[in-house]
Amino acid sequence: MSDDEPDATRQWRPEFRLDLAGILGPLRRGSGDPTYRSGGDGTAIWRASTTPDGPVTMRLSRRSDGTVVAAAWGPGAAWAVDGLPALLGADDRPDEFVAHHPLIAQAAARRPGLRFGATRRVWDVLVPAVLEQKVTGAEAWRSWRELCWRFGDAAPGPAPKGMRVPPTAAQLRAVPDWEWHKAGVDHARRRAILASASVAHRLEKAADLGGEAGRELLRKVPGIGVWTAAEVAQRAWGDPDAVSFGDFHIPSVVGWALLGHPIDDATMLTVLAPYAPQRQRAVRYVEASGFRKPRFAPRFSPRDYRAI
Repeated sequence: MSDDEPDATRQWRPEFRLDLAGILGPLRRGSGDPTYRSGGDGTAIWRASTTPDGPVTMRLSRRSDGTVVAAAWGPGAAWAVDGLPALLGADDRPDEFVAHHPLIAQAAARRPGLRFGATRRVWDVLVPAVLEQKVTGAEAWRSWRELCWRFGDAAPGPAPKGMRVPPTAAQLRAVPDWEWHKAGVDHARRRAILASASVAHRLEKAADLGGEAGRELLRKVPGIGVWTAAEVAQRAWGDPDAVSFGDFHIPSVVGWALLGHPIDDATMLTVLAPYAPQRQRAVRYVEASGFRKPRFAPRFSPRDYRAI
């Protein structure tokens, strides 16, 4: 078998309109994410990830008839292609969603292919979620890139140049303190990642539990709060009700879009209550609507933790 020949393949034709880039987009942590590549011509998306069986690189492309073609390389290839439908939102239920606001209804009508996919893997989405705690996206994405480049393995198979597999729990537990500092990760986030790494195998059960039970399991780890658990739930098991309460931007965006003024988390909880058990889908439609809130102040400035 040549290095270019996949270890596993699968073809799957969804029975719904599929927005491939829209579903997989939340898994990409910035344009330079080493675990994710999108072909310049838009014909293929590559993902490198960990699995219970080992690392995997998966290439996803779509034919003109809507069929998705997956090819995977590495020890986790069979596991990855087996989860292709779940990854692309086959278990999601957007048809059960009821819009209670014109802006959300219009966004839902314009983006019928927008669904919640499930990676079925907690660890790969937990680490970047922790890195995004209380810092700008640019800061978190730089830290993620550096950790992947320096401590993750090269992506298996004929992956695009520079692709890396997310570092495993064992690999991150072995990272010296000064390397975390060089990657721009402060003590609080490093402590949360290492606490998660010590029980990583148990945290994978959260994807099986799903819903609030899964989020509650994640929150048992020191440093993993409501926001981080929700960010993981949205990606690992496609939780359409996991709202990222505690986010710096979301309450203001939702408030301006639906009420015409900024709100806090407590008010957002009330505003989104009619959308349960798909409150995060309502937020996703607000974000996908193209609405932009008024700007009255400069954006949150990045901090360089390497200089601290």
